[in-house]
Amino acid sequence: MTPLYYLISIVLVGAHKAVSTFLPASSGAAWALSIVVLTLVIRAALIPLFVKQIKASRNMQLLQPQVKELQKKYGHDREKLTQETMKLYKDAGTNPFASCLPILLQMPIFLALFRLLDHAAKNQQGKGILTDAQATQLYHAKLFGVQISKTFNGAHGDHGIQIMALTLVIAMLVTTFTTQRQLMSKNMPKSALEGPYAQQQKILLYVLPVVFAIGGVAFPIGVLIYWTVSNLWTMGQQFYVIRNNPVPGTPAAEAKAKRDAAKAARHGHSVATTTAVVEDQAPEQPAPTRQQPKKQTRAQRTKNNRPQGDQK
Repeated sequence: MTPLYYLISIVLVGAHKAVSTFLPASSGAAWALSIVVLTLVIRAALIPLFVKQIKASRNMQLLQPQVKELQKKYGHDREKLTQETMKLYKDAGTNPFASCLPILLQMPIFLALFRLLDHAAKNQQGKGILTDAQATQLYHAKLFGVQISKTFNGAHGDHGIQIMALTLVIAMLVTTFTTQRQLMSKNMPKSALEGPYAQQQKILLYVLPVVFAIGGVAFPIGVLIYWTVSNLWTMGQQFYVIRNNPVPGTPAAEAKAKRDAAKAARHGHSVATTTAVVEDQAPEQPAPTRQQPKKQTRAQRTKNNRPQGDQK
């Protein structure tokens, strides 16, 4: 974890120095905003992995009808079913584990931040490039009168800490549920909403928020800020992807097709109207008259057709 301590502390301390130019360095607002900046930097760095996750999830959804056929064919032979399913994924150029990469990579970062804040809260000692003085400052930093290094479990009757912790835990729960619900209701074809895979998704839809809520009461408020902001980023990022690049055959794809058709219709109407206005405003020009050539006599035609040297 030592490299992660240095990585996180470098971003956190750098953000804190920048924020301290307009906020008191010891204030909870400065440290909370530094955690927000840390969250945004980490999530921005994970965008390439998020793109891979979206592609993998989309391919997994589109392959569900073929997976069902394999389940019908090899349902009696689990080993053969696994081999054929993995072969199907390989031929399609997708990896079922790619959809888990952003989450798997975020967990060590989340754990490192938790240990960093927890160590500062308990021992007032820094990790990475976070000095002991900064750790002590972070320990005492208050946001709305609440120490951001405290946890719900360690509130010891401090209702301010409990209220803020519960508020952030509820925000985590709502954003996690909304993000997963948004994916299932708008960006999954009907075929993917049936079978074992869909059942797993439905279970996760309700289980994950509960797990996060139970675990959240043991996290420092600073960590809850990180988690909530990260969830908001995920929800907004997914909304953008679903709206602009939905999976074919899903309600989101139908909605996008309707928006594109309406946009094209509005654009075409605008062009037609502009053309009509221009035509109405243009002054009428008289039609050009074609002048007939004058008739020539036979002697004149003969003279004009002679070579230049023969004309005298």
